[in-house]
Amino acid sequence: MDGTQVTPTRRSRRVRAKERAAGVNEEKGLPRGDRLPYPQGASRTIYWRYAAPIVVIHLLALTALIPTMFSWWGVIAFVVGVYFYGGVGINLCYHRLLTHRSFVVPAWLEKCFVVVAVCCLEDAPGTWVAAHRLHHRDSDEQEDPHSPLAGAFWGHLGWLLVDNPAVRSLPVFERYARDVLRTPFYLRLQRGVLPFVIYVAHALVYALVGFGLGYATTGGEVAEATRLGASLLVWGVLLRTVVVWHITWSVNSLTHLFGYRNYATKENSRNNWLVAVLSSGEGWHNNHHAEPASASNWHRWWEIDLMYVWILGLERVGLAWDVVRPREHRRAGSTASA
Repeated sequence: MDGTQVTPTRRSRRVRAKERAAGVNEEKGLPRGDRLPYPQGASRTIYWRYAAPIVVIHLLALTALIPTMFSWWGVIAFVVGVYFYGGVGINLCYHRLLTHRSFVVPAWLEKCFVVVAVCCLEDAPGTWVAAHRLHHRDSDEQEDPHSPLAGAFWGHLGWLLVDNPAVRSLPVFERYARDVLRTPFYLRLQRGVLPFVIYVAHALVYALVGFGLGYATTGGEVAEATRLGASLLVWGVLLRTVVVWHITWSVNSLTHLFGYRNYATKENSRNNWLVAVLSSGEGWHNNHHAEPASASNWHRWWEIDLMYVWILGLERVGLAWDVVRPREHRRAGSTASA
């Protein structure tokens, strides 16, 4: 894939102090307060295919504030779901497996992971992969799809709300996600409404499980069973979806604005401990930009990367192989494959 060759190097305190004293935005060379222009392909036309569901699901998720929607089963479903769907679906599957090919799993397991990712409503795998590879190609430059140097809101959410054929169009998908779209199942996800159907189906499963659980634990009280079904739907699906969205978007925005840097990469990536905790390791973003093809962001002992633990676990039981480890990747001397 297209990419800029980067050799990660440790940055001394003296270098960082000089950059701060010069009022420079570290590696980008941007004076503080300056902003990147928006990508040239971005229009002022609202992209309703994204904007409508984002607004609707945010509003529906607010029903979690209704006291009758609360249940401990709903809270459990929410917490487990954030780490399972967001971690395994988006961070492990869409990001490290499909985008960067940092390890390999059996085809059947890869498809299962993709279904989990689709339940996050972050679009089909081809769209996600293409956008992220474009991000690595032009990271924190004008054509980066979501650089927060063009504005924090733009990097977090704004880029999704407007039409941009340079990011979301068939020629882009064919160029930057061709390997993904060779799989017929992923091509079907790309071309139709199947991702939305899968999302709705999994939401109904949560509601039905909640209803059944409530019915069984209350001696057949339909009203209580209905309430628990609604609770699992609201907390386990709607609120979880919104939180996973914002965690993903925070990797795009916050980890290019706030945190520390282990490596002098050619963009503004940062290691952000809060985002790392919420995203199971994706917040060690400067480590990732230094070695994007590595399966691990765990470069210092405290930079715990739970998704890498998942990958090692899969490798241990024979369900993952060709795992790219960070030290091996450094010795190979190629750290910019996207």
